[in-house]
Order: sequence, then structure tokens, then C-alpha cells
Amino acid sequence: MTRVVRMLTALASFALIGLFIAPVWRIELAAPQYPERLGMRIGIGSIRGDKPDDIDNINGLNHYIGMKHITPSAIPELRIIPWVVGGLVLFGLIAAATGRASAVYVWLGAFTLAGVGGLVDFWKWQFDYGHSIDYAHAIIKIPGMNYQPPLIGVKQMLNITAVSWPDIGGWIALVAFVLGASAALITFRSRPHAHAL
Repeated sequence: MTRVVRMLTALASFALIGLFIAPVWRIELAAPQYPERLGMRIGIGSIRGDKPDDIDNINGLNHYIGMKHITPSAIPELRIIPWVVGGLVLFGLIAAATGRASAVYVWLGAFTLAGVGGLVDFWKWQFDYGHSIDYAHAIIKIPGMNYQPPLIGVKQMLNITAVSWPDIGGWIALVAFVLGASAALITFRSRPHAHAL
């Protein structure tokens, strides 16, 4: 493994430490009664509002339409994901230190699986959150309506506009992945047989 590959792998691993500080995803809700928007920042181990009362106000909206309340302490992924990211940081640094090409490939594969798995799990959480409606206790009842926010992009739900985008941590993760993929590609192309193809 070349010095450049080791540096790229180490940089990618160090970059992931940023996920412990910066939120990975953000969801914003705009409605006539909340013109300043309600914001929710989702980190690898936390969910918080943009403003102190945002989560309470979002739960208030949920109550009217029979949706579940958002209770961060009841979401097991918020306790598991920090360990997964920590493992990726440690494994990436070990791969960079040992200089083994196979370690870089395995690390990138694990990173890819964790990223895809995280997005799929997030989508499933959104689906359950938006489709599990308690019509018996809902104040506003619209049978057949679901309130699943978009995974990414903008979606109109009644008089509420939901916007979902990666936050700073999400872009950090993407940069880390590009660095790791570049390291793996350089390693692959520098193998002796690659020049003979």
C-alpha cells in the first residue's frame, strides 16, 4: 500500500469522527401555524430540535393526526450507531497503519454496508412513523392518508411541507466515503496484474 493510500484511508477514518459532533440529517416542517419552520436534526446518537421547543411542537402536530410521538430514548439505533461509526474509525486507522490492501477493501465494504444499511433503516423508521396512525385518538382523521416524510427532497402533506436533506455530518460521511473509495481504487490499479489488463 502506498503512502498516499495510507493517508487517504487515515483521513477518511478521522473524518468520520465528525459524525460524533455534527448532525447527519435534517428534517424541516413548514406550516401556516409555524411560518418560522420546525426543524429536527438527527445525529448518530441523538435527535434534537433546531430550537428548544421544536420537538415538542412536532409532537403536538403528530398528536392531532394520530402519529406517534418522537421519543429519542425509545429508538435503539441511537445507541447502536455510535458504536458502528467508532468501529469504522478504529478499523480504518488500523488498515492505514498496517498497510494491507485487503484491509482497505474490507473497511470500504464495511463502510458501504453501514451507510446503505443506515439509509434503509432510516427509511423504514420513516415509513412506520408515517403509516402507523392511531385514528381512534386522532383529532384530524383522513383515512388512507400517510404522513411519511421524504427520505430526501420535499413533500407536501396536507398544509405541511416536509423537507429532508443531509446535514453537515451527512456530507462529512460522503467525503469520507469518496476518500476511502479513492484509496481502494488506487490500491487496485497499482497491483501488478492491473498493468497487464
